[in-house]
Amino acid sequence: MTEQLEPMPTDWRRALAVVAHPDDLEYGCAAAVAGWTDEGRDITYLLATRGEAGIDTLEPERCAPLREQEQRASAAVVGVSRVEFLDHRDGVIEYGVGLRRDIAAAVRRHRPELVITLNHRDTWGGVAWNTPDHRAVGRATLDAVADAGNRWIFPELAEQGLDPWDGVRWVAVAGSSTPTHAVDASAGLERSVQSLLAHRTYIEVLTDEDPEAYCRTFLTGNAQASAERFGGRPAVTFELFAR
Repeated sequence: MTEQLEPMPTDWRRALAVVAHPDDLEYGCAAAVAGWTDEGRDITYLLATRGEAGIDTLEPERCAPLREQEQRASAAVVGVSRVEFLDHRDGVIEYGVGLRRDIAAAVRRHRPELVITLNHRDTWGGVAWNTPDHRAVGRATLDAVADAGNRWIFPELAEQGLDPWDGVRWVAVAGSSTPTHAVDASAGLERSVQSLLAHRTYIEVLTDEDPEAYCRTFLTGNAQASAERFGGRPAVTFELFAR
């Protein structure tokens, strides 16, 4: 018998999703976000970069504002209106104190109960090597949640009016090869396709397929692949770390 995934907790109101690039959340968990915002939950997106190094045919100074615009439009499709950028350099994000401080500041500012990030491990299921940006941001997010609640780490944040916040109850990692929990993707799946499709400039240089067919095949395939472990329902999966 295939081990079943647990449903994600539902007793929370605010979430902060922290990733490296525009499109990371759309590939990772937008169907879950759509369902959550339908329920009246407040979700903020925090991106470490503007994805300015992601398109070979566009110089970073032209690419950054375009990808920011597409990310804001993409977020709006799934009911997210608050999108923030940290302006670390795309492709060369460094795990370290500075990144932890920036994320901890956002946690203190938004005071979420749930924090979401993307796969922080070296590989995608042992099949493909993960990018350094994903690894750095994922690890820093897991660490920054603890930093945000400790008044003696980054005390300068309190001096800026950002008091410690120890109210994060879970960190959920999307795209994990060892998921523990899942969300029914049925209600949000179509909007997740449209949300990913909003990154059209990026997708059109990524694949020769029709962009909508590419987005639909990728997202529905992933959701259906997880159904066996979630009662037959298409699902978005997470590895959940309780705090």
